[in-house]
Amino acid sequence: MDFFNKTGKAAIGSRLRMLTETIMEDAARIHQLYGSNLQPKWFPVYYVLTEGEAKTITAIAKEIGHSHPSVSKIIGEMKKAGLVAEKKDKADGRRNLVQLTKKGLEINETLQLQLIDVGNAIEAISAQATNDLWKAIAEWEYLLEQQSLISRVTALWKKREADKVKIVDYQPAYKTAFKALNEEWISRWFKMEAADYQSLDNPEGYILKKGGHIFVALYNDEPVGVCALIKMDDPDYDYEMAKMAVSPKAQGKSIGWLLGQAIIEKARSLGARNVFLGSNTVLKPAISLYEKLGFKKVADRPSPYERANIQMALDLV
Repeated sequence: MDFFNKTGKAAIGSRLRMLTETIMEDAARIHQLYGSNLQPKWFPVYYVLTEGEAKTITAIAKEIGHSHPSVSKIIGEMKKAGLVAEKKDKADGRRNLVQLTKKGLEINETLQLQLIDVGNAIEAISAQATNDLWKAIAEWEYLLEQQSLISRVTALWKKREADKVKIVDYQPAYKTAFKALNEEWISRWFKMEAADYQSLDNPEGYILKKGGHIFVALYNDEPVGVCALIKMDDPDYDYEMAKMAVSPKAQGKSIGWLLGQAIIEKARSLGARNVFLGSNTVLKPAISLYEKLGFKKVADRPSPYERANIQMALDLV
């Protein structure tokens, strides 16, 4: 076990697999010892069929938590061993029902004794152990059902990646990146419009000199995301969050979230009552981001963009 002492908990999958393989090897020998000759992987299917009621493969899969193809394959193997048979459902001829054959039922009596002995052996191990593995497995199953291992690791990865991102103020050196990132994003989903070129070709005149701001996201000092806060000439809305674009190669690093937060904090520092934005419902991840930032759908109003079919706003006061 020196290897696992070196790797630590990161090798949990490998360690559990080794433990499972050890137990499954013993399980196969135990089945032989009691004369059942069941394969360990057949046991869940066999056990639910010992209740006597014929069941569909779908019902068996649902009960034991396996996939339909997995159970179908096991049923096929058990049929070859003469332990189960299939028949048409009298109530619904489209369904096949599976039940134990006479040979399959004969195993059950010996199996009940086997289960008692195996249960007692497991209890003896538990009594010798400091921790209750059975309860621990149940706890882990519950906790992983609430949040999977991949989602937990992904959250940590995103945080690590986000820590590498710096949000900085716009400088003339970022003008090319501001336009290129937006062109790349807009062209991927829609088409460039006149209003796009107006702000992207002249961000200083169209956005900055009119009281707006632009933020740039740097990842390893490379511009990979941009977003603008545009001063609006509107009695209802003070600023617009616009021109948010993130490079495809930088997706998944929470850059959109960081840019959005920077825009909101800037608007708040300027005494804004609210922030407005226009988007398109086909952009589900973007809409989800806006909602997480606190934006809510508002009534439609004239937009300079053909692609804008949803408008949202965030109240700051």
